Amino acid sequence: MPSLKSNVLRPAILAACLLSLCGQSFCRAQTATILWKFPLPFREFYRNATSSAAVAPDGTIYQATFQGDLFALTPDGAIKWKFKAGREITSSPAIADDGTIYFGSRDRKFYAVSPAGKLKWTFATGAWVDSSPAIGADGTVYFGSWDKNFYALNPDGSQKWVFATSNIVVSSPAIGADGTIYFGSHDRKFYALKPDGTVRWTFLTGAEIISSPAIAANGTIYLTSEDGNLYALGADGKERWRLHTGGANESSPVLDEDGNIYMSVNELVFSAGSDGKKRWDCGMPVMVETSPVVAVDGTIYFSAPWRRLLAFQPDGTQKWHADTGLNLSTSPVIGSGGVVYICDGGTLYAVIPPGRPAPLAKSSWPMFRANPRHTGRVQSVN
Repeated sequence: MPSLKSNVLRPAILAACLLSLCGQSFCRAQTATILWKFPLPFREFYRNATSSAAVAPDGTIYQATFQGDLFALTPDGAIKWKFKAGREITSSPAIADDGTIYFGSRDRKFYAVSPAGKLKWTFATGAWVDSSPAIGADGTVYFGSWDKNFYALNPDGSQKWVFATSNIVVSSPAIGADGTIYFGSHDRKFYALKPDGTVRWTFLTGAEIISSPAIAANGTIYLTSEDGNLYALGADGKERWRLHTGGANESSPVLDEDGNIYMSVNELVFSAGSDGKKRWDCGMPVMVETSPVVAVDGTIYFSAPWRRLLAFQPDGTQKWHADTGLNLSTSPVIGSGGVVYICDGGTLYAVIPPGRPAPLAKSSWPMFRANPRHTGRVQSVN
């Protein structure tokens, strides 16, 4: 059998591999139902959507594409409108309290679009904006750029402040309960900034930081670095522990209601406890770059690297799967009623889990960007 680490395995072989990973028979697991599919612009052998969908309180789904489109869809999968940016979009959209949709583009601009699909304003940067924005409780919007700067904008698009790092910033920021903004840079540093843009502290890792941090209810910050470590830091910036996973990918950690950590680590889906000890892992055929999401019943959803959304029990056993047409390229999102949204580059899927669909877990950071609106702000668990 070909190596499971090969990135050129044929689809049929990859599908067969998925049937026996983790010592489980995946073919015996239940199959989820595809509620609807929405086709996206797609070019074969060209990079496709990596931006995760955001879901507004009214159920509208916003999906960006690498072709530079932002789509707004109704909860039943019908198109409401399409907005065209100047170049590719890898930044995941974030939705403000007033419904404004924020995202960055590789045309060196940051966009604000109204819920009706009309441009409100753009903000010019010096390079690509791949970082997904975070939205503060006061409406301030934060994001990084390949121009080595980290920006804070007012809701009207005016610059509040800019903070210079010494390398590119693709890491998406996270906002703590006290308003502290956390993000990483290719300069190997993890930054904690005050809301006024001054440094609270920095933490040096052994390599670039490209993923987004997660924040626990007790203020612990979890982050990964391309040095292969998962770090736990206190709100004071002091290291509590580190776990060497060997991971060097974009997957960001998420947390369940017990504080357990889930993420992807190279060709593994992986879990660690809040004590820094590995709990379990499960091998995949190729590299997994996406982040998981946790439901209130403890189910963890992972984008398998080839044509399959996988659902796991908290102990690492598989519950069910949903098959897609192409390689899954975005992190899953749980919307209203427990519907799971996932994109394989060419299609956005709405998936209904078997049995009773479970809503998003009531943890401080249950999914990429913390919540369906993608505000990147720690959630209250009270």
